[in-house]
Amino acid sequence: MITIKDIAKEANVSEGTVDRVIHNRGGVSKKTQARVKKILEHHNFSVNPVASALAMKHKHLIATLIPEHNDDDLFWKSPYLGILKGADDVKNFGIQVNSFTFNQYDRHSYLNTFHALLETEPTAVIMVPNFSKETKQIVSRLETLKIPYLFLNIDIDGFNNNLYVGQDSYMAGYIAGKLMNLSIPRPSAFLIIQTRHNITKNNTVSNRIKGFNDYFLKNTINSETQTLKIDSLNSSLETKEKINAYLKQHPEVEGLFVPSSRIYIVVDCLDTAYLEKLELIGFDNTPQNIECLKNDTVSFLISQKPFEQGYESVRLMTDYLTNKKSLPNNKIYLPIDILTKENVDYNERNKGSH
Repeated sequence: MITIKDIAKEANVSEGTVDRVIHNRGGVSKKTQARVKKILEHHNFSVNPVASALAMKHKHLIATLIPEHNDDDLFWKSPYLGILKGADDVKNFGIQVNSFTFNQYDRHSYLNTFHALLETEPTAVIMVPNFSKETKQIVSRLETLKIPYLFLNIDIDGFNNNLYVGQDSYMAGYIAGKLMNLSIPRPSAFLIIQTRHNITKNNTVSNRIKGFNDYFLKNTINSETQTLKIDSLNSSLETKEKINAYLKQHPEVEGLFVPSSRIYIVVDCLDTAYLEKLELIGFDNTPQNIECLKNDTVSFLISQKPFEQGYESVRLMTDYLTNKKSLPNNKIYLPIDILTKENVDYNERNKGSH
């Protein structure tokens, strides 16, 4: 394998000069720099990123800003674990990853956590853009400080983020519509349960609903979709009464679509008669949702690979920081998994392997 010493000998310069050219440190004439680069390209020379990182005077610091998780909402545990795995894998590249979590229902928590994050002087930021107004403030500050950032899981229109890592939410909703039609292959009525928090928070849920509806429109299937809006999706008596009362008033409903990670709460709220009658489709492979899948109360779950979202975000940002590459100016969509009771264990088995 060719070394820096070999390159220096061929270019008739010192090893230090070759090192400065490789790492763009300056102090080399344009003529010499061009000669060295030509030799590097001729030999297809690549720097050992581990050795390069160890030679850096300071480490890069990636800060992540994501919602906290708890027993009632375990979704955000998976991207957090992906970030931790990514952090462990890139530490030898001179990268340190610090995680900051906030209350996803509290705008002040989101903004205050960002301010705490900023005090650590990060080199780059991976963030879940949870609220539009506050995200504008955060992004404005990051751009003023020239700190690169990417959006994780949630994509909000109207920003200059170079990169989004997550699911194609529209296509995921479209697939949900197709699964519903395969489950009930005749014109029917379907109920979409949506919380008001989801309505105002981001585009993900609305894009899933649009995709779901568009499946029936584009395939000229004469099915009707109805929407039930609930202030907060929980297992309270009020929520149970509202859902069951709606279904009693609309006996034509045969399928139920929950475009968020909390379909297990809907299962808890439904009367037994409706559980036996309805086809249920939801999102995300949280433990509670998987249990519903296995006991046949939910027909399908659509997974957005949250663990991989966290891991891939760290990997991409590390590649940018260590190799001086530009962040891809596009959206990195991860595979859309359709989970059934028959295949979910295989999906989970590979969850933490990289």
